[in-house]
Parts: sequence; C-alpha cells; structure tokens
Amino acid sequence: MVFNVVIATAIGYLLGAIPCAYIGGRLKKGVDIRQVGGGNMGALNVIREIGLLPGLVVLIADIAKGSAAVLIGLWLELPLLWLFVAGLAAVAGHNWPVFLKFRGGKGAATTLGVLLALVPGEFAISLVIIVAVVVITSNFRLAIAVGLAFLPLIIWLTSWQPDNSGMLITYSLVLALFLLVRSLPGTRTAMANTDKKNLIFDRDHHFWQSKKTR
Repeated sequence: MVFNVVIATAIGYLLGAIPCAYIGGRLKKGVDIRQVGGGNMGALNVIREIGLLPGLVVLIADIAKGSAAVLIGLWLELPLLWLFVAGLAAVAGHNWPVFLKFRGGKGAATTLGVLLALVPGEFAISLVIIVAVVVITSNFRLAIAVGLAFLPLIIWLTSWQPDNSGMLITYSLVLALFLLVRSLPGTRTAMANTDKKNLIFDRDHHFWQSKKTR
C-alpha cells in the first residue's frame, strides 16, 4: 500500500512536470512561452502567442497529465484519499516542474484533468458551463472560475457517487482555492493593465482567443 502510494504520487508529479507549453513554444516558434504574452506556461498563452492548433494540443496534453495521474492511482487500487494526493501532485508538478527549475504555470488545465478522471459525469456538466461562458464572454479565466465554482454544487445535486460525495465536494473546493491562490498575482497584474470593460467580456480576443483586429 505505502509503496503504491509513493509510486502514484511520484508518477503524478513527474507527469505534471512535463512542460507541454514550454515544449510547444520551443518546437513551433523557438520561444520560451514564459517570456512572451502573459508569461504563463499554459495552454491559453500558447493559443494567443503561438497559435490555436498548438495551444489546443497543449491544452489536451495538460488535461491528460492530470487525468493520467488519477487513473494510475486507480490502476494501483488506491483509496480515494490517495487518488486526491496523486492528482494534487500532478497539479504541483505543473506549477513547479523539476525540469524547468520549478518555474511552471498555474495548473488550470491539469486541475481540470484531475477532476475529469475523478467525477467524469459531473465534470461534463461543468464543462458545458465553461464552454458557454467562454463563447459568451471570450474570457477563459472567468469561464474556468465559474465552472469550478459550480462543480461542488453539481456533485452535491447529482449524487452519482453518494458514498464519496462529501470528500469529492471538499476536494473540488480545495483544488479551486489552490488555483485561485496560484492565479492571484497574474490576476492582479491583468486587472491593473486591462480596461475595466475587459474584466468580464474580453473585447481583445475572440472566444477561440485569436486577437481581434481593430
């Protein structure tokens, strides 16, 4: 049991630490994604600064990292609590990757991947909300925040896993708060440098995040 927990946690961290956005930026344009755009090592920055297709590939890869960490834990037959640890390790790996001197991203996509593996049905409903907010506002950060805010309520209302719903609700809240804290510095900078009209409706980008021409 202890050995499986250590293995799942270590693999989760190493999976999360794979710097997909950094690799995408280097391969496609020869740039360090942390030095362009918003400076975040994430799919959104890749979409805006490198291109839609590379960004979508990075998005899928970052989500897959989180899901794979949980699925490996399931394969090792770990209890739910240790699945939570493996998932959190993947998010930590993305944020503080050993391969890039512990300077990574914020972990939004990897967080979504963890939740996708843990609560796929509930996450699907939350994903609909995320997509709807993106289409209406073009604001990815707001969309993810709204989707994660609704997820605990969705878990409680659906009760597809009634025996574990309390733990899953708590864990989804912990991940959302962790992401919020991690995103605060960038959010403050964006608010200081952004017109107030862009705080909800992003008027500078289409919902697929290409820049609008004036």
